[in-house]
Amino acid sequence: MLHETQPELKAKSPLPKRGILSHARELFRLRVDKSTSRVSLAAICFAVLFSAIAGRLVQLAVTSETTSEFRRAASSEISAARPDIVDRNGEILATDVRMVSVFAEPRNIIDKDEAVELLTAVLPDLNATELRDKLSTKKGFVWVKREITPRQQAEVHRLGIPGIGFLPENKRVYPNAEAAAHVLGFANVDNVGIAGIEKYIDSMGLQDLNGAGFNISAADLKPVQLSIDLRVQHALRDELMKGMTKFKAKATAGVVLDVNTGEILALVSLPDYDPNNPVDALDKDRINRINVGVFEMGSTFKALTVAMALDSGKYNINSTLDARSGLRYGKFTIGDYHATHRVLTVPEVFIHSSNIGTARMALGIGVDGHKAFLRKMGQLTRLETELPESALPIIPPRWGELNTMTIAFGHGLAVAPLQALMAVGALVNGGVLIKPSFLKRDEAAARQDALQVIKPETSEAMRYVMRLNASNPAGSAASAAIAGFYVGGKTGTAEKVINGRYSKNKNFTTFTAVVPADKPKYVFLTIMDEPQAIEGTYGFSTAGWNAGPVTGNVIERVAPLLGIPPRFEPPAQPFPLMSRLNAWGVR
Repeated sequence: MLHETQPELKAKSPLPKRGILSHARELFRLRVDKSTSRVSLAAICFAVLFSAIAGRLVQLAVTSETTSEFRRAASSEISAARPDIVDRNGEILATDVRMVSVFAEPRNIIDKDEAVELLTAVLPDLNATELRDKLSTKKGFVWVKREITPRQQAEVHRLGIPGIGFLPENKRVYPNAEAAAHVLGFANVDNVGIAGIEKYIDSMGLQDLNGAGFNISAADLKPVQLSIDLRVQHALRDELMKGMTKFKAKATAGVVLDVNTGEILALVSLPDYDPNNPVDALDKDRINRINVGVFEMGSTFKALTVAMALDSGKYNINSTLDARSGLRYGKFTIGDYHATHRVLTVPEVFIHSSNIGTARMALGIGVDGHKAFLRKMGQLTRLETELPESALPIIPPRWGELNTMTIAFGHGLAVAPLQALMAVGALVNGGVLIKPSFLKRDEAAARQDALQVIKPETSEAMRYVMRLNASNPAGSAASAAIAGFYVGGKTGTAEKVINGRYSKNKNFTTFTAVVPADKPKYVFLTIMDEPQAIEGTYGFSTAGWNAGPVTGNVIERVAPLLGIPPRFEPPAQPFPLMSRLNAWGVR
């Protein structure tokens, strides 16, 4: 049975034993060949894919680095935002506007010569040589032109130069042009403050914030409010301009100061400049004469001498001084411009502007006492305000009795007009020396660091004599006695020093006025550099003929703006402590 079944099994097998093995080997060999080609194809695909990914990563890395470099360069060049500057009533004095500037990426400009040719055709004020040098650098960012117009932007855009683009910037503008130019100063093309309040703002930390990389917009910054009143500023400038033209002066300047807060309501120095085009600011004749100029203030300094004498207790309002003849000192003789040749009371010394009388007062106090008083009144040191620009007074290197005599009537000591006005403010406000400020503030804040420099009684006496000087026909301030405003004042005329010698025909005139004299709110100062005698001044070019009437015009125009209505009836008992002064016998 077993043998019979074995052939059947053999017969059912389709292939012999050797054939089966050979067939298996053939099948196995075929699959190995196919898998090898497929693996190779897959490997090639993966290699291409990973190469593409690697290439893209490299490209992204390079592009990111370039972009980051460009952004860093651009951010360091773009002008930073600045806060608005407003006057005491909120009127805009300085603000930022958005402008567009053209920049270049020199590395991405293929044909630099063509780029220069096309750009200079559209922007003809560009210097082709300088532009070619800029585009030849390896920098990632350079400016082509700052602050272009929309039309210029469209024209540059149409050129389609690769590597040329636009960036928005901040440009500082001054909508009132010359108004308050010497107070505001100006900012350069990078919006960095160069002078005035603009530079002060930077010194208070704005540039530090910008340098630290803070992205600040104007909306983030609180406006800087000044003490300046734009209305008063315009009126003062207009009247000074008229006066400079009328009296053919080389220059003129003026200030309005609040005696109770030290706030400067207006400051003008002519000739001035437009801060929108500050190139004129470099002219030496356009300096801020109120802060930066130092001058011998002439007879306005006599107010300080009289106050010093009265406050010392060595003199009183009824004291007399001999002015019958000139006061000799060595080979020098001091005389009076309008000599009375008689003995004068203290008020008469002031009214007749007696050099002899004030020199005798100063000698009575002594050199040391005189110097101490002027130092206390802030006349021997630099006056520092918010404005960075200021000047040191010119003090005699050896101060002896002759210096004290001449300084007593305003010769031999040169100070900034603003510091002289600060002292006059203290003489009439009750005796408190308040440092002037260009920022708006109230009286309480102003008096925190104020110093009582003279007695209140002395201050009242000074208000009285200043009023007397304006109301008395013989007074030198009569030309500024505008009806209704109860003005007090003092003139000053100093001969200018030319080549080390006093000139007889070139004067520097000043006028200081207080309004109203019984309860002072404001002091006014006008200075005129080399005013000329004109028709109607009878050959005179002294302060009573020019600086005085100009100040009167300013008071008449400005006082109503400052809330001082005219009053044509004299106040009852304006100087209660000085009521006995009617017996002084002033002539």
